[in-house]
Amino acid sequence: MSDRTTTVDGVTVPRFLYGTAWKEEDTQRLTELALEQGFRGIDTANQRRHYHEAAVGQAIRASIDRGTVTRDDLFVQTKFTFRAGQDHRLPYDPAEPIGVQVNQSFESSLEHLGLKAIDSYVLHGPTRSVGLAAVDWEAWRAMEAIHENGRTRLLGVSNVGLDQLQMLCNEARVRPHFVQNRCFALQGWDRDVRRFCTDNGIVYQGFSLLTANRPAFSRPELAEIANRHGRTASQTIFRFALDVGMIPLTGTTSAEHMREDLDVFSFGLTADEVAQIENILTR
Repeated sequence: MSDRTTTVDGVTVPRFLYGTAWKEEDTQRLTELALEQGFRGIDTANQRRHYHEAAVGQAIRASIDRGTVTRDDLFVQTKFTFRAGQDHRLPYDPAEPIGVQVNQSFESSLEHLGLKAIDSYVLHGPTRSVGLAAVDWEAWRAMEAIHENGRTRLLGVSNVGLDQLQMLCNEARVRPHFVQNRCFALQGWDRDVRRFCTDNGIVYQGFSLLTANRPAFSRPELAEIANRHGRTASQTIFRFALDVGMIPLTGTTSAEHMREDLDVFSFGLTADEVAQIENILTR
């Protein structure tokens, strides 16, 4: 294991993931490009509204056939998305019970991705903003069964609040291995949820680290830290994420930026610099 990977419940997980949302007809090309540049963790979802999961599968197959990667090199994460988050292109029968929908979506993901098992299967967000509904529990129980049958190695939950995460951990048979949230500097980079994750052995995945935090890029202290290390502001934010224990996601479409993103493993921030960025918009 290198500093580019971590181990979660015995599974080797890359510490930087490539996100495939909003790529549409470019999904296959960009996923292949990311693998060529060195990414080994791919995040997608069986939600045709925002993802093209089948094109991710085509990219994986092409990359394996080309010899760029092997299946064992890859960490592939996908998601179950409730009806409210979907458009008309559903991966399940909405008339079926939620547990059946989860299994139909999962089988569809296996087919799309050309895989026999998923490395991480994520609930794409509860159906409400506070608390957990009965249908949320139905989905999680179905996901637990998939995990217990060995068809997914790890489980996660996305777009989740602290109260929901606490409830889930209190009552789940299989507690989430991952939380994946949009991460706002204005909210201390989701500090309360991150702290709960750290205290409970859950790995935090942060997305929209750049796009959700444009105000942070105008702060002189970020520029000073970046200049001190000879790095871009984006690289500095991603290095901060690594230093506080996050697995960051990037969705860049640029090969140059992909290489720059992965180059963040070649430097580190001081504790003072981490603290400055941690509080950059909350002072």
